[in-house]
Amino acid sequence: MKTNTRLSDPLESSADKISRQSQMLSAQLQSIRQRLYQPETVKTLKTFTSREVAVLLGIAESTLRQMSLDGESVIPDRQDNGRRIYTLSQVNQIRDHLARKRPGEALDFLPRRREGDKLQVIAVANFKGGSAKTTTTVHLAHYLAVMGLRVLAIDLDPQASLSAMFGYQPEFDVDENETVYAAIRYDDRRRPVQEVIRNTYFDGIDLIPANLELMEYEHETPQAIAEGYGRGDEIFFRRLAAVIAEVEANYDVVLIDAPPQLGYLTLGALCAATSLLITIHPAMIDVASMNQFLAMMSDLMHVIEDRGGVLSHDFIRYVITRHNPNDGPQVNVVTLLRSLFKDDVLAPAVVETTAIASAGLEKKSLYELSRGSVGRDTLIRALESVDAVNAEIFQHLKHVWGR
Repeated sequence: MKTNTRLSDPLESSADKISRQSQMLSAQLQSIRQRLYQPETVKTLKTFTSREVAVLLGIAESTLRQMSLDGESVIPDRQDNGRRIYTLSQVNQIRDHLARKRPGEALDFLPRRREGDKLQVIAVANFKGGSAKTTTTVHLAHYLAVMGLRVLAIDLDPQASLSAMFGYQPEFDVDENETVYAAIRYDDRRRPVQEVIRNTYFDGIDLIPANLELMEYEHETPQAIAEGYGRGDEIFFRRLAAVIAEVEANYDVVLIDAPPQLGYLTLGALCAATSLLITIHPAMIDVASMNQFLAMMSDLMHVIEDRGGVLSHDFIRYVITRHNPNDGPQVNVVTLLRSLFKDDVLAPAVVETTAIASAGLEKKSLYELSRGSVGRDTLIRALESVDAVNAEIFQHLKHVWGR
């Protein structure tokens, strides 16, 4: 019996087929998002119990309760069981209140940068898929915001994974000229960067989202160089730093989720950055790929320096991600990296856990997961791992600020 072996419509080109499938998938993703975030399809942040707030602020829960009774600062909402719950915005109001009330401890309550402190711009980079670059960026952004810092997250990846984590689907929510490309492009449609910055549902975090139009910068830069955009802030590798400087006063930290390739956007991120985080999954094939990434990055950095660029970073750290401490080969790889790079490898590692995977399916970080969404012990272990990594990065930031 003869079977039909035709696998596709011969009248449909490959480009048309891929376009059709992309549209089908995009529509389905939009439908899933609407089911997850009904009725307004907008993400919201979980609330914090009085115990969690007390731990965040480093004060006794009884002190927090007395402040509420005395009408100091904010009045929290109450759950049906009578427990007090706070939004992150309310937590930050309490921080402001305590910093004014106890000026000697102001930096403990409100650790934002002070006058004279350098804006910290952290680029998270690697071009190996699966290194958890975006996951690292979003968890660090959320952690720093929970600690009271003002964060600007810039999605430089045309695939827009970071934007999706903040609830923006690039095909539907990010229109033409609404990415950072609008602020660094070379023609008369260039916009002030403030116009493409969006507030997010996460108090303390603003976002510049991404979509595929970022690829235009990669295509247009060679021609722009040929046309003379090669001096001062107009040269391609200084343009991102220049637009960040326009809004520097509004933030303590800027986090850049760099593209997974060494193009003009990534070079701009490296030049804008005051610090670098390089994510690495501890498998030998990933380490070999990272080695090529480092070699290529070094060559391109030298080219930029030869063109007058200044590449000086306060710290460069390798972040071990998706680590299984019971996996012998992974342990050997981590040992190798620590023996070679010493303290440049963060001491804690992000462990591989179903909690992060489950959060990712919902486009959430661990800090957004509601109680009971995953096993309590699993969530606690995952949070301890991510908190330890983020706390060490935070310490590096505070060290740069002289604290």
